[in-house]
Amino acid sequence: MHSAYVFDAYGTLFDVHAAVRRHADAVGPDAAQLSDVWRTKQLEFTWTRTMMGRYVDFWDLTKQALDYAFEKFPNANKSSKNQLLDAYWELDCFAEVPAVLRALKEADVRTGILSNGSSGMLEAAVKSAGITDLVDNVISVDRINIFKAMPQVYQMVVDDFRLYPDAVSFQSSNRWDVAAAANFGFRAVWCNRGNQPDEYKDMSPELVLADLNGLIGADGKPV
Repeated sequence: MHSAYVFDAYGTLFDVHAAVRRHADAVGPDAAQLSDVWRTKQLEFTWTRTMMGRYVDFWDLTKQALDYAFEKFPNANKSSKNQLLDAYWELDCFAEVPAVLRALKEADVRTGILSNGSSGMLEAAVKSAGITDLVDNVISVDRINIFKAMPQVYQMVVDDFRLYPDAVSFQSSNRWDVAAAANFGFRAVWCNRGNQPDEYKDMSPELVLADLNGLIGADGKPV
């Protein structure tokens, strides 16, 4: 058992496709593809901005990515844009999340979130999901104006929790994020919700799970 269990937010705790799914009828037949492109560009924009040293708030990049997605699919209903953006502040959390976080708290370990999301976005998502009391610390990259996967981002966790990296279990559904966490020295856990192939075999996770339920053993204790 580790002293702290820290989670990526988007795709790991919160379903990034929930916003489009909620308004799929308004978006039109291209809704699922639009959602995929929206997410892909959202991440791409964080990487390119970080490499250029030109930080832009994650919410602004989220809006820019959605604009691109609508241009990519011109038949999608652009009048649904504001609905999608509003919904992104209240994304659904995955079904197992509250119970897993509660089990971790009951085991007397500390919990946290480390995310590219802005502080305001994360606060809204945590509140909407009803998990405020289950998360000890929510860490946003907007504190240092650098996105993942830079080591400075993961350093915030050890600074805040006052732990060595190997005392931290870090969970993410993003394989590149898991690779960066492993490289930093965390116990890296890949929540491979989509059963995707491994992209970074030289920076392997210590644990691969189909969902976050796998963090809790049969005895009800964290693994």
